[in-house]
Amino acid sequence: MIKVFIADDHAMMREGLKRIIASSNDMRVVGEAIDGSDVLTKIKNSDCDLVMLDMTMPGVSGLDLIKQVKKSRPSLPILILSMHNTGKIVASALRAGANGYLAKDSDPECLVDVIHKVASGGRHVDPAIAARIVFEGADGKQPHEYLSEREDQIFKMIVAGKTINQIADELAINAKTVSTYKRRIKEKMKIDSTAELVRYAVAHHLTEQLPA
Repeated sequence: MIKVFIADDHAMMREGLKRIIASSNDMRVVGEAIDGSDVLTKIKNSDCDLVMLDMTMPGVSGLDLIKQVKKSRPSLPILILSMHNTGKIVASALRAGANGYLAKDSDPECLVDVIHKVASGGRHVDPAIAARIVFEGADGKQPHEYLSEREDQIFKMIVAGKTINQIADELAINAKTVSTYKRRIKEKMKIDSTAELVRYAVAHHLTEQLPA
């Protein structure tokens, strides 16, 4: 029986995770926490086999929380569940001591498989995220910083929710050209979907720069 400790400040997220875990007959939730301090207090005496951490909780969070959990319980596997999936963030979490990193919008079946893998001593990073770790520039630049001026303009318009035709009309270019730019943007940023472009913009605090 795999005993899981859940740490997330959103009640709906915790409830959803508990339902997924309850669907597997060889794992159960033995504790939960709503912020970093709560995590550090409770895991000291918890008999959990794995802790699932959100990267952004009130108080102690992110890399500091990962390091403090590892200091308190060095052998306790840590699985990060987060919406922040850029290569730089993921690589930093793994260096800090995380054993696995999974996007919050992953399929429930995937989550169950990853819990088994990480709890048994394995490591896991979503293949798409792993590719970003490999391909992000060694010069420290973020993927969006490699876009040309026109690509950056169209990237922000896409993230703002504008359609291909709307962008074409506003920039006085044809829709096929916009589609080509969109494909090029996704290739440069190693991102596969519009939804991922939006998540990237949110994670990098680019949304305040979006056009009306």
